[in-house]
Amino acid sequence: MGVLKVSAEEYPAPPAVVGRGAVFVEHRLKIPQVSESAYIAPTAVLAGDVTIGPHSRVLFGAVITAEGGPVEIGRNCVIMEHAVIRGVPGQVTRVGDEVLVGPHAHLTGCVIEGGSRIATGAMVFNGARIETGAEVEFNAVVYVNTVVPAGTAVPMGWFAGGQPAELVAPGDWDRIRAIMGPLDYPGTVFGVGDSSTSSLMSGVARRYARGLALHHQDHIVPDERHVPTQEDAQ
Repeated sequence: MGVLKVSAEEYPAPPAVVGRGAVFVEHRLKIPQVSESAYIAPTAVLAGDVTIGPHSRVLFGAVITAEGGPVEIGRNCVIMEHAVIRGVPGQVTRVGDEVLVGPHAHLTGCVIEGGSRIATGAMVFNGARIETGAEVEFNAVVYVNTVVPAGTAVPMGWFAGGQPAELVAPGDWDRIRAIMGPLDYPGTVFGVGDSSTSSLMSGVARRYARGLALHHQDHIVPDERHVPTQEDAQ
């Protein structure tokens, strides 16, 4: 009995699936795009206009969400357990190549240029830029609109603010407050004028709630639609 020969056109190979078991969310009509060589752990969540580059790893419980702005993760990055990376309107959110983001780190609307380590519990806020090879140590804070120059390390628990960043020990509250003022946290993050009144925050909360209502239109993307992006040649 002869062997039946069929063509690839008649019986095409099924497409590769990335992030099997992970939660991919279609948000604002965008679906996460992940390189075939990347690894996305089950229990990780990718929502909306998120791109993950070749050979990068997103571990258990990490959340990468495009809340009105895209998120780009480069090649050979490691996003560790329970890290949060959030894209926002009007600010670039990009993690360059060869970046390690530690557990429970929080990155929002910022740029990590590459070759960097953002350690456990560190926070990098809107409009900030971590230049190539700079590092942010455990529980350190990089404030809004701050530039950490190449090769700089923000020490454990310290505050970094300004362009270029001034590094301040955690107990020096007077100096921290003096740096914070001109960097305009309320305007950068909330798009409002500086105020400490509860009415301001009530208005901000209402605006956030309205914006996040778009999640009512989300769809969980089934595994078979986790189609990988075109792999880079290298």
